[in-house]
Amino acid sequence: MRLFFQGKKKYEAQSLQAIAWRKFRKNRQGMVLLCFLVTVTIMAVLGYLITPDSTPHANEQILEVRLLKPLSKVSFLQIAKNHPEEKRNSLQKMLFGQPGTSISIPVSSCFFSADSVVVTLFNESPPYNIARYNLADVLYPLKEGVPVLSDGKNCTFQDIHNNVYHVPVAELQARVKQCIKNKTYYLGTDRYGRDVLSQLIIGARVSLSVGFVSVFIALVIGVFLGAISGYFRGIVDDVIMWFINVVWSIPTLLLVIAISFVLGTGFWQIFIAIGLTMWVDIARVVRGQVISLREKEFVESSKALGFGKLTIIFKHILPNITGTIIVVATANFASAILTEASLSFLGIGVQPPMPSWGTMIKENYGYIILDYAYLAVVPGFAIMTLVLCFMLIGNVFRDVMDVKESES
Repeated sequence: MRLFFQGKKKYEAQSLQAIAWRKFRKNRQGMVLLCFLVTVTIMAVLGYLITPDSTPHANEQILEVRLLKPLSKVSFLQIAKNHPEEKRNSLQKMLFGQPGTSISIPVSSCFFSADSVVVTLFNESPPYNIARYNLADVLYPLKEGVPVLSDGKNCTFQDIHNNVYHVPVAELQARVKQCIKNKTYYLGTDRYGRDVLSQLIIGARVSLSVGFVSVFIALVIGVFLGAISGYFRGIVDDVIMWFINVVWSIPTLLLVIAISFVLGTGFWQIFIAIGLTMWVDIARVVRGQVISLREKEFVESSKALGFGKLTIIFKHILPNITGTIIVVATANFASAILTEASLSFLGIGVQPPMPSWGTMIKENYGYIILDYAYLAVVPGFAIMTLVLCFMLIGNVFRDVMDVKESES
């Protein structure tokens, strides 16, 4: 808490956090970076609710539309799949996606012929570009427990529907027209016919998740060991510093790879592997800050009042080095994103079909010298932008946390 003056206005006592936030709001660069991070985070959290491809892992593969350029438009005939629809609420869809209930057939044109729809297939050459689909088969899946006809074939829903309900063909044609959807691929498609924009958004969720979880693990381990080492000194400090130096001497990427081999490859394993290698930086910084504060007057006063050692460490010393910890955490956040992308590029990170920016670069780096370089450049630019944003916002935090400067 402190009192300060600005011009003729007198401000009441405010906490250090309030003063830092007020300085941060005045920093234009910091607010722009914060808005960018909030936007990316919101997009990653919403995930499948805003992606053009809402199937799990945004993995709808349509080979007929592979390697389309950005802003390409394609018409699709949606044919009902022969299995019941899996009902999911908005939260489930946001987290896990919605399995598709129809097969998407890319078409260039179509017309009706009696009880069928005849389509010209997209990107196919004659005479293999013409296909015919029964109207009822387009609209309805096979009914469970269907009867068997005299020739031994399963009865389709079309037979049941026409024989029992006698739906006019004109009405079926009107419904089929509604099954023809137009789709725009804003960032094009990859070699498997998957929507690049959807992959990019879900990949942002992976990168941010790795950052948050890994940094949290690193903070828990690093802050605890660094604070204990810096406050108690002596043999405790010697043992912890020996352990820190041993871990510090091992190259980070090699250590992450080794831990990944032990834990296995996967989504959660990569979080733990990265987190267990990033705590060393935090521990060294926290230890140095605690050593500089342990002899201060407020620490001596806390000892005189009878507070316990752990209480002094975690309630009196650590709150005074929060700014330093935040700056180190933002740098580690950027490092975690780069490490996850590197591991995914090497094939030992997040595993397909889950999209990752590193995996996207791995799958498409061969197109850099061709006409589809954007397939590798787009995820690479996303990684660069997000890492740069965290590094710059860390510098802003460092400046605004320096509340010792008097404000004029």
